[in-house]
Amino acid sequence: MQIRVETLTDYPAIADLLLAAFEQGEEAHLVEKIRLSDRYIPELTLVAEKEGVVVGHILFSYIDLVGAETLPVLGLAPLAVHPKYQQQGIGSALVQAGLAKAEERGEAIAIVLGHPSFYSRFGFEPSVAYGIESPFPVPAEFFMVTFLQPERQGYPGKVIYPSAFASL
Repeated sequence: MQIRVETLTDYPAIADLLLAAFEQGEEAHLVEKIRLSDRYIPELTLVAEKEGVVVGHILFSYIDLVGAETLPVLGLAPLAVHPKYQQQGIGSALVQAGLAKAEERGEAIAIVLGHPSFYSRFGFEPSVAYGIESPFPVPAEFFMVTFLQPERQGYPGKVIYPSAFASL
C-alpha cells in the first residue's frame, strides 16, 4: 500500500470511494466544496492506493477555534476506506500519515468528530477537557482534539466549521 497526496486525476476515484463508504453523496460534495475553498490544504489530503487503486482517503482542512482570538486549526473530515478494504489498517495508516504531515507543517491542533475507540489511538481526547466546545449537539466523548504543538493546549473556545459543512 502507498499513501500519497491526492492528485486531480484521483478525484473521480475518490468520489466513488466516498459513495461506497458512506452510501450517500454528502461527503463527496463536502470534499468538492472544501477543494474549492480557501480552507483546502492539498498537502494534507491523502489517498491510500493498492495496486493502482484508490482504496482510502483522508482530508484535513482548516476550521476555526474561536476564543480570545480566532485560531485556524485542522478539522479531520472525512476519512473513508472502501468497504472491501476495511479492517486492514488503511484508515489507521491514513490518520498516522496525515497527523505526521500536519506536525511537520507546524500545525497546532487537529479536531475530529468520530468514534473515541478509533481516534483515541492517535492521541485524540475529548475536547471538553480542554475547554474546546463542539458546535454540534453530540456526546462529549465523540468531539475530540489532539495537540500537535503542546503549547497550544491552553486555548479554549468554540469550534466553527466553514459553510461547506452546512449540508452534513
